[in-house]
Amino acid sequence: METDFASIAMQLAAAGCIAPEEEAAELIDAAGGDPAELESLVARRVDGEPLPWLTGRIRFCGIDLIVRPGTYVPRWQTEPLARRAVQLVPPTGTAIDLCTGIGAVAAVIAAARPGARVLATELDETAVACARMNAPDAEVFAGHLDDPLPGDRAETADVVTAVVPYVPSEELRLLPRDVREHEPRIALDGGPAGTAVLLEVIARSPRLLRSGGSLLLELGGDQAGLVAPALREHGFGGTEVLRDEEGDPRGIVSRLV
Repeated sequence: METDFASIAMQLAAAGCIAPEEEAAELIDAAGGDPAELESLVARRVDGEPLPWLTGRIRFCGIDLIVRPGTYVPRWQTEPLARRAVQLVPPTGTAIDLCTGIGAVAAVIAAARPGARVLATELDETAVACARMNAPDAEVFAGHLDDPLPGDRAETADVVTAVVPYVPSEELRLLPRDVREHEPRIALDGGPAGTAVLLEVIARSPRLLRSGGSLLLELGGDQAGLVAPALREHGFGGTEVLRDEEGDPRGIVSRLV
């Protein structure tokens, strides 16, 4: 295989990569001068593996994060939610990040609020290891949602964040091929209508948040409306929908009354 920059960029472009020249440069750098390694990396990228799996890193809210193959890759669409969470966490407050993945949101909060206590949970062991490296000042626990958190966290959090799986099961087939074939299904499949885990987090959050604390959830489509009754039922109000530049819903912020 030719290993020159132009040849690699052409292969990536033919495979549908949106920024083939930038990706070619990153893969060449990741290979460290090893032609066999570069050939392997290019082949894996052409097959659809996420670029951060191959380079071992991604930049999120200005922070370089470690990524390992098999983990969910944080999206730029999550950055506004992370920044809003920082705004809502007092300098010496407490934040809990459920479904932290590789620790992207927890890392952002911990970096911006060094005096705060940041706790995070994640099911996947590889992601947990990444989160502990990416957010060394946070306390990262392995387990389902708030199950592994220490008991002294009851009703003390100023903010609870969660980027849960919220793709409707019936729509998984519509995802891009590379996402369907490579990204972990556990991080994508949100059950019927995509709201199964969203509703579970809403039900659990009142036992974590202090009165007046905020719950931030990533979601999409019409899910803000679908979860609204559950938010009201569990004592939340003043819900704000976070939208992207095109006006599409990307998340919600709701306050525990």
